Amino acid sequence: MENKSIRNGHKNAGKKFNVVKYFWQTVYAHTIAYFLAGLFALVGVNYRELFATEIISALMRSLDDPVVALGVPLQIFRGIIIALVMLPLRKAFFEEKYGLLKLGLIIIGFSLLSTIGPTLGSFDGYIFTKVPYKYQIWGYPEAIIYVLLFIGILKVSIQYGHKKIITILSIIIMLLVMLMGIMGYMAAKGYLST
Repeated sequence: MENKSIRNGHKNAGKKFNVVKYFWQTVYAHTIAYFLAGLFALVGVNYRELFATEIISALMRSLDDPVVALGVPLQIFRGIIIALVMLPLRKAFFEEKYGLLKLGLIIIGFSLLSTIGPTLGSFDGYIFTKVPYKYQIWGYPEAIIYVLLFIGILKVSIQYGHKKIITILSIIIMLLVMLMGIMGYMAAKGYLST
């Protein structure tokens, strides 16, 4: 009997699952997408000004706080958590038609719009917090850019992951992103002269 995934044209059908490769793809896709979406937010949203407002400064650290610079390197651990959470559903996301689009909708739905608690921009955030609407929606563009980048990087990684150039590029980009975050932390702590 013909395999349904092969019939639908999925190249990964019938290949043995490689857990290390899966975790690496998820971690680097998340970390790189997070970094790039964050760059957009720094430039386009002006978080420095937003985080200095009275209402947001009560919730968020200043961009000058050294720990903030470690946010990107620490995303490796968040990427591992994401990979663990997606693991039981990896076939649905990685092998089914439109699987990555489904993943993107789930991420937007559960991590932005319908969170467990009243986070900014979520359904409950609008109901239960006193934070004005203009601050609630501030993070939407960054979240949407992150999701598009995350599923886009995963798509490229799944389609071309067998090529060494993808692995080499992912390692180089991850090293650069980690180095920038660590150097930002060291500069904020005063270990590097500017």
